[in-house]
Amino acid sequence: MANITRFDPFSEMTRLDPFGDLDNLFKGFMVRPVFQGASAAPQMKLDVTEDDKAYTVKAEIPGVRKEDIHISVDGNLVSISAEVKKETEKKEGKKVVHSERYFGQVSRSFTLDKEVEQGAASAKYTDGVLEAVLPKKQGTAARQIEVS
Repeated sequence: MANITRFDPFSEMTRLDPFGDLDNLFKGFMVRPVFQGASAAPQMKLDVTEDDKAYTVKAEIPGVRKEDIHISVDGNLVSISAEVKKETEKKEGKKVVHSERYFGQVSRSFTLDKEVEQGAASAKYTDGVLEAVLPKKQGTAARQIEVS
């Protein structure tokens, strides 16, 4: 016959040594480091606005050449990607003290409420900000279907 035991989730807390186990209490609690510094992969921040005729997308992608930015539109799915290349080097005289490099790709994809007219879409990149104007596709209005 199996022994049935009652589980008390707070029993571990009552046996906690307040000065010895504090290091292990929150171990693995934070998945990401609080301060990521220069070694963290860059993030692309987006603003999407809408009017009656078009969507306007603004994406912050600093330090990227415009040739390395790619935008694709498939119906109402928009994808923006960019190749990021970053190199920093600290010198003291002729001696290199510290050197860091980051090469990678940053991308974002999102869906819009309406499909985009791909032929009329335009984009420009100035001062680290990509601005894309995506006109809405003129479709037929929703129609009622009579049930017989």
